[in-house]
Amino acid sequence: AFWLQAKELGLSEPAETFVAKQSGQIHSLILPVIAPQGYSGPIRLIVGLTTEGAIKGVRVVEHRETPGLGDKIETKKSDWISSFEGRSLDNTPEEDWRVKKDGGAFDQLTGATITPRAIVQSVYAALKFYQSNREDLLTTAPGMAFQVNKEESTDSASAESVAR
Repeated sequence: AFWLQAKELGLSEPAETFVAKQSGQIHSLILPVIAPQGYSGPIRLIVGLTTEGAIKGVRVVEHRETPGLGDKIETKKSDWISSFEGRSLDNTPEEDWRVKKDGGAFDQLTGATITPRAIVQSVYAALKFYQSNREDLLTTAPGMAFQVNKEESTDSASAESVAR
């Protein structure tokens, strides 16, 4: 695990990022993501990606969405969140990263469009972030901090040691 801070993922504070290995080789990365535009506030997600950038899974970690409507983003209430599995920037064009009501490929939830719209936008942002930072993310050592600084005159990413 390492610590990640990136505004593109909605992270204003460092959040733990996990790397999954098999036979010593990295095969997946789990990114923390915050969808800031949920109906009832920010929605905390984790997005699991293969090293090639395909989605292995998306799960909601924390939310305050309306019971019976927006809470269908939870796996125990609906399988909607599984619609991201297998998708990538390679197999899903940019215009499809919207809910159907907005002309995209993803279903909205009955009575709740804002919640899925926020999640679709944030998952897409996570894929774009991974694509731009793939090499650095896959080589950040455990216990290090990875921070993307977009405010600087040149876009830069850096890893630094932190005591956690």
